[in-house]
Amino acid sequence: MSKRFLSRICIAFFLFLTSYFSLLAQVRDVSITIHLRGVNASDISIMGMTPSGTMKPFTDVKGVNNGTIASLMVPKDKLPGEFVVRFDYKEKPESTPYPSEKYIMINQQDLELWVNPLASNNPDSTWFQQGEKENAAFARFSKDNGQKKEKLGVLQQFLMNYDDPNSEFYRQGIKEYEMRRQAYNKWLDEQVATDKDLFVSSLYRFQFVPELLWKGTETERLLQMIAHYFDGIDLKDPLITKTTQLNDWMNAFVNLHGQMATTVALRDSLIPAAARSAIEKAKQGSPVVYGWMVDYFYRGFESNNIPIGMKVLQPYLDDPNCLTSKRMEIERRLKGMQSLVKGSKAPDFELKDVSGNNFRLYDYHPSTSRILLLFWSADCSHCAQTVDAIYPWLQKPENRNRISTVAISLDETDTEIAKWNQKVPVLPAWTHLRAAEGVRSKVASDYFILATPVMILLDSQSKEIISMPETPSDLMNL
Repeated sequence: MSKRFLSRICIAFFLFLTSYFSLLAQVRDVSITIHLRGVNASDISIMGMTPSGTMKPFTDVKGVNNGTIASLMVPKDKLPGEFVVRFDYKEKPESTPYPSEKYIMINQQDLELWVNPLASNNPDSTWFQQGEKENAAFARFSKDNGQKKEKLGVLQQFLMNYDDPNSEFYRQGIKEYEMRRQAYNKWLDEQVATDKDLFVSSLYRFQFVPELLWKGTETERLLQMIAHYFDGIDLKDPLITKTTQLNDWMNAFVNLHGQMATTVALRDSLIPAAARSAIEKAKQGSPVVYGWMVDYFYRGFESNNIPIGMKVLQPYLDDPNCLTSKRMEIERRLKGMQSLVKGSKAPDFELKDVSGNNFRLYDYHPSTSRILLLFWSADCSHCAQTVDAIYPWLQKPENRNRISTVAISLDETDTEIAKWNQKVPVLPAWTHLRAAEGVRSKVASDYFILATPVMILLDSQSKEIISMPETPSDLMNL
């Protein structure tokens, strides 16, 4: 991979991406202060949602004692969103750690949370500071919504399953249902308007109840539900992609199609049809939602081995207006590169060296005045050319006494790792590290690596960036 490939990417495309990322941008990081009570001690971590809709920890504190306070930061690039605060607590010093989790919403407000992990979801034992907005609004909405939707759900179930749709009793049921449905959706609109400045308002419309024609067989009613499934959702709102509800909502949509599949072959034709229908609707909304929808079906077709589904997705994957997670990650890293400039502090990282020892950048203090970080792949021809050019030059006494090299391999496949293992012994003067997840690793993300090789020259003491030479000649002329 060569950095020069980026120059061939359409500049207008990335300007287009940037305009949409500005919609999601937050002003600052947000802090969450946790007051621990009711247990002896606990490790505390915060998990954020991944593009696949699962939760993954990104920050933690260890050994928080009863009656003390823990402070954690949520970076602005993850906001707003849904999060899980996880407590691995011990009731007594000798107890085995036991997990407890609390789902929370975070937007632009710093949070203060008093928690007893034994009852982390009981409002009498766990609560936010007075004046907290997002979680208070969602709790209020959830309580009212549950009460209002319960009877509507009973009526809907009756209408879906009743065996005599021509009876007067059935017609009265339709009339009562429609009256309640319209009143409920009106209330839903009012809640969205009331909380329009809050992130949680983006979650409300997943509860919308579309209009249905209660005629025909049960299968025909099912088809009606599918046809009107997207009626109430706001696909122009990019914030819905920051919710777990969107993933659950789409799972329900796919399951409706699955109910009609009596064979695997029929499933493999119905689900691609569902994908095309959903993506075409999302295409009319936010490019972020459009991209999320393509990612959603891509994961499903890949895990279930549905080749026809992949063919359905191909034109959308090729569409530059479709902001898939891969395109958004490219945009994030391109923007992040602007922060890696001369005089800025290099991000710290910790990796294993070839001997299995921990290497931490900020703990590394060589006798030389400079550190060269080289992100590379042994299976990359351009990397090989760079290594062949700079290694002999770095071994000259005047350079060896001035620059220490830390080579970070982004090789991840078996073939790449085998080539790396062969290459390391012929480069003994360097410190060799490998990031197991390659370009998806944290260190590659922190340094905004899109392609290899990348060279970054640091001051060995301050770890400030001196230069980012793009070619061997650039390095040699410093």
